[in-house]
Amino acid sequence: MEAQNVIQVPDNLWPIADFFMRGLGEEVNLNNPDEMSLLLRGFFFLYITVTALAILAYKFGFAKKLSIGKNIIIYILLIIGTFFLTLIFGLNLPLAECLIIIAFVMGIYRLRLHRERNQRTS
Repeated sequence: MEAQNVIQVPDNLWPIADFFMRGLGEEVNLNNPDEMSLLLRGFFFLYITVTALAILAYKFGFAKKLSIGKNIIIYILLIIGTFFLTLIFGLNLPLAECLIIIAFVMGIYRLRLHRERNQRTS
């Protein structure tokens, strides 16, 4: 039996994943280094985007003052976790789009909380 050397690229990607995977066409030949580099580059940029948005959402909504060691562990686990989320769900679900909305809502919440605290102290 011959090994499959072609990966089908879905044509109905979500907007951010579609932006990073642009130029791949309908299928990727695993033996072609140019096509593989485009695929890996697109995945890497999608992963960086998801990781940055997850860090923003964490900082805006859930971060507490912790020691340096605990912060390092949390961010390492966040980076590892977003790799697997991007690998499994990055192309099939609107992962980056949802994280944009989450970071935006948490940012507004944090801004309003900050303003309210400043008004109380004034």
